[in-house]
Amino acid sequence: MTKLTGMYPVLCTDRVAQSRDFYTRLLGFEVTFEADWYVSLRRADPARPHELALLDRTHPTLPAAYREPVRGLLLNFEVTDVDAEWERLVVRGGLKPELELRTEDFGQRHFIVADPGGVLVDVITPVEPTAEYAGNYTG
Repeated sequence: MTKLTGMYPVLCTDRVAQSRDFYTRLLGFEVTFEADWYVSLRRADPARPHELALLDRTHPTLPAAYREPVRGLLLNFEVTDVDAEWERLVVRGGLKPELELRTEDFGQRHFIVADPGGVLVDVITPVEPTAEYAGNYTG
């Protein structure tokens, strides 16, 4: 393989505009390209830029056999303070939690919400795992 210069998920959706608004308004992404059928998003961080795109699932750029809305996808967003994000997004922001804020033995404090197209967004702060899981981590 030649040098990899980028990699990002493209979410097929029936709700391009609503999903754009969700990721820009609530999760800090900025639009870098927009058409009525495709939106490219970036969250600028000097150390690690993050990218995501939204595609109208009926657009002919997608092979016909795959023109379905995305299903079964979970996007992990690691943050420094998951409790503050819970307060901002769920308590004050009114998002419905698909999974309530909780701490997992495997080393995460997290909650899950869904974007307008049904993609799950898992907001996570890593925490110390219990002894049962500590040995599963490498490096």
